[in-house]
Amino acid sequence: MEERSHNSNNSHRLLRGSNSALKSKEKGQLIVKLCAFLIIISTISITVFLGYKGLQSFIAFDANPLTFLTSINWEPGSNASEGGYGALPFIIGSFAVTFLAALVAAPIGIASAIFMTEIAKKYGQKVLQPVIEILVGIPSVVYGLIGVTVMVPIIRQYIGGLGFSLIAGTIVVGVMILPTVTSISADAIKSIPAEMKNASYALGATRWQTIYRVIIPAALPSLMTAIVFGMARAFGEALAVQMVIGNSTAIPQSLLDQTATLTSIITLGMPHTTYGSFHNNLLWSLGLILLIMSYVFIIFVRYLSSRRKI
Repeated sequence: MEERSHNSNNSHRLLRGSNSALKSKEKGQLIVKLCAFLIIISTISITVFLGYKGLQSFIAFDANPLTFLTSINWEPGSNASEGGYGALPFIIGSFAVTFLAALVAAPIGIASAIFMTEIAKKYGQKVLQPVIEILVGIPSVVYGLIGVTVMVPIIRQYIGGLGFSLIAGTIVVGVMILPTVTSISADAIKSIPAEMKNASYALGATRWQTIYRVIIPAALPSLMTAIVFGMARAFGEALAVQMVIGNSTAIPQSLLDQTATLTSIITLGMPHTTYGSFHNNLLWSLGLILLIMSYVFIIFVRYLSSRRKI
């Protein structure tokens, strides 16, 4: 009898334990689903709100979308018939800074990733990896201050112009996105199976031949993803660019010319406009362009990820 009672108690404890584990699992699943739902709702809400505000310039004030996207005159008045509301210089400025910064960061970042993972692994893990993590954590305003106090005077003295220019913005943003490109590229190279490298060495290839003919082609979709992520950050950067680019409303004709980006015009203009005014709604329209471009970058990253899986 005692033995049966003991077995019965054990079975009851096991049942209680399994019920408790089941409830904990259900709670965990519920929390995860709620968090995922919150993220989805937040994304949809931001998109709907920014879409609504960004379209008010064309709905409430009858602004011409074609004029907004192609005109170079930016002197907003109280309505669409006064002044000009051409955003083309800022669109060109944003794309110029983004692509030029990618040209600066991509070769340096990929080369650093190869050095960290294939040439000097111990040195890369002990020295380069902590440096990259530090660069990631530096606020953008610090990059802007360094650009104003160091890069701008150097450009003014040794290259020409006023110093505040497209090339200054390119260098500052290029340095900012360098850690992103480097870290993602390093992870991509590390994920390449060791068998591929060993097979290359077994066929008599040198280390550089293996890097050039095996590692880089195998990791190319992921390396492109790293560059696109860096470009996405560069396109949305505001404060650091605003401090060094000059914020001119003209289309730049050279790297030494001053220009402006979508983000710099928004941050400069928003505090000086009245909510609901035509000028204020135009700035929301510039923000809508930024949102659309963010989605374009995300779609491109997804496309590259699908190629990587294949």
